[in-house]
Amino acid sequence: MGIYVNPGNSGFAEINDSDYVDKSMLIDLINRTIGKKNKLTCVSRPRRFGKSYAAKMLTAYYDCSCDSHGLFDKKRIARLKSYPEHLNQYNVIYLEITSFISEAGILRRPLVEVPKMIMEAVHDDLLQIYPDLPKRRTVNDELLYCAEKPDGKRFVFIIDEWDAMIREAKDDEEAQQTYLNLLRGWFKNGTFTPKAVAAAYMTGILPIKKDGKQSAISDFYEFSMLHPGDFAKFTGFSETEVKRLCRKNKMNFDDMKAWYDGYELLGAHAIYNPYSVMNACREKECRSFWGRTSASEALTEYIDMDFDGLQETVVRLIGGDESAVNTLQFQNDFERFKTKDDVLTLLVHLGYLTYDSVRGTVYVPNEEVRGEFRSFLGNDQVSKHWIKLIGRSRRLLNDTIAGNNTAVAAVLEEIREEQYAPQFYNNEQALRAVIKYAYIAAFGQYVKAEEMPSGKGIADVVFIPASLSKLPALVIELKWNKTSGGAIEQIKNKKYDSVLKPFAGNILLVGINYDEKTGKHTCSIEEVNIS
Repeated sequence: MGIYVNPGNSGFAEINDSDYVDKSMLIDLINRTIGKKNKLTCVSRPRRFGKSYAAKMLTAYYDCSCDSHGLFDKKRIARLKSYPEHLNQYNVIYLEITSFISEAGILRRPLVEVPKMIMEAVHDDLLQIYPDLPKRRTVNDELLYCAEKPDGKRFVFIIDEWDAMIREAKDDEEAQQTYLNLLRGWFKNGTFTPKAVAAAYMTGILPIKKDGKQSAISDFYEFSMLHPGDFAKFTGFSETEVKRLCRKNKMNFDDMKAWYDGYELLGAHAIYNPYSVMNACREKECRSFWGRTSASEALTEYIDMDFDGLQETVVRLIGGDESAVNTLQFQNDFERFKTKDDVLTLLVHLGYLTYDSVRGTVYVPNEEVRGEFRSFLGNDQVSKHWIKLIGRSRRLLNDTIAGNNTAVAAVLEEIREEQYAPQFYNNEQALRAVIKYAYIAAFGQYVKAEEMPSGKGIADVVFIPASLSKLPALVIELKWNKTSGGAIEQIKNKKYDSVLKPFAGNILLVGINYDEKTGKHTCSIEEVNIS
């Protein structure tokens, strides 16, 4: 048993001993492709969405050098008739491309030599497993020999983060081409592939590039964040799975939903970020775990391009809006940006936005990601215009909590006049649009809900403090050409604050009115306690 050829099942066994969420039915999707025309599968997902987890599970299932019954017999996959047919029946080549890139850096070898390093590693493992292996001209010859032996077994290729070479060698055409030639030799070879390759499963952050130089691996069937197909339910955790984890770990499900839910994938219902959910369960706290594993520093670079008013779009997304996007022109890389749509599409693939394929729009999925965007807007490189908005929003939130009616009205005037008033400021919906951006600073400290059913009606805007926060809840009612005091009375009469009864603490009732005759906002704030 080698490191890259038939590495065994220890990687998955280690995962299986932790709080395992059963995603074993993913195996069935790959089983259906074995030996068929569609046997080459490429799944692209953001970081933190379990790509390596799935790769280790598949390795443990297919690897013929071990017995994995103990790992899978009680899993969902074991219920299928096809389960024993493929269990531990193949040679597996398991490659983590990032590890080869790291090793090249340690050894001070150029990236163009990474494909050679991969071939050397596979060759050395084959000799370790098959000491009597005849000397062959190429590794492909050796793999073909192993597959065609009387007792031979075909190979299942599992390649984790295949696109790491494309990303790391973005300015090295020779390194990219050498790497792609390696993949072409395995997966586009008319003689070798049908005889030696039973199936292949590759993961990446981005889908395969669409331009000519990537045609080497065009035979792969792709499943992405935009078009997940049958892999949608295996992209993250389902709501049922998260509820089960919350019960087991005594976590508040509503907090978990607000922080980590929100990804929209056709063919699946609610999808949660699995990395963050698991970390929240371990630490017994919902907060952002994004920065630990993501290249979030790159977010500034992408959005700072400000194509077609991109920064304004991002601010509106933080405020809860959606934005229409054309995803068809994106070139599937980190370099070729021509429009705002290119950057927004990239952010979908990176997990910063989610895509509604029915409406053709993107939006910020949850509080964790919204916090990343807020951090970006506080960066000194960003336009002073947006930094000014964030500063005003912080001041507005502080004045609201302090009950300073006059100051709140004054800040709303500033924001409306200088930054975020709709073109036609003529109704309550226009006022609502200003309120969205005015309270941007609340995100991260609060969870916002608009038009929330409560009591005898629907509350316009409700801000619920984040878990363990000592901040007061906010119930905001909006009026047009009426009075802010009347808005407060409506909150009381229709008992909008009843939705917050589970929240033991103070609640601020906030009434905001705009008078077209005077052209002014007014605000009334009252405090109630339901503890």
